[in-house]
This record gives sequence, structure tokens and C-alpha cells, in this order.
Amino acid sequence: MTEPAKTPKPPYYAVIFTSIRNHGDDGYAHTAERIVQLASEQPGFLGFEAARQDIGISISYWDSEEAIKGWKANAEHQLAQQRGKEEWYRWYRIRVCRVEREYGS
Repeated sequence: MTEPAKTPKPPYYAVIFTSIRNHGDDGYAHTAERIVQLASEQPGFLGFEAARQDIGISISYWDSEEAIKGWKANAEHQLAQQRGKEEWYRWYRIRVCRVEREYGS
């Protein structure tokens, strides 16, 4: 089981990537692992969580909007995004949110 991200006390930011995949892998699994590794090395990265059934949901957590912009501008990330648009995703949506409150067990 993957552990949930250990986020700091709010506020912080979440980038929610929701997708429906095309059939087949064609390098997807390897690239997805690499992208999470690469994101974790970026300034401002706080954590990552993902779940996939029919719809995939991936959430990356960041300390600022500037950190998110830096990640979006990463050249290797941009190549993966382009491949996703052309090959891997039938549909996707990206939502950027500021987390104001957090609670749980």
C-alpha cells in the first residue's frame, strides 16, 4: 500500500490531474514513475498521491504557485505531457487548488 502524502499545515497547493486512459501501456508506466521521481526533486514539492480505476486521479502537493509554474516548465515534464495528449489520455483535466484546511485521523 502506498502511504498518503505527509503535507504541512495549510495553506499549500494541490494540482489535481484527473484522466481517462487509452488502452495499452506504450511506455506509460515507466514514464509515470519517472515523472513522480522528477517532481519529487523539484523545489517546493511536498508530496504525491494517486488512484486509478476507470478514472485516474493524481494529486501533487506544492508549497507555492511559483513551484507549480516551475514544475510545469520542466522540459522532461513537458515532453511527457505532450506524449500524454497524443497517445495516453482519451480525456484529462488539471485543477490547481489552494488548500486552506485539512483534517482527518
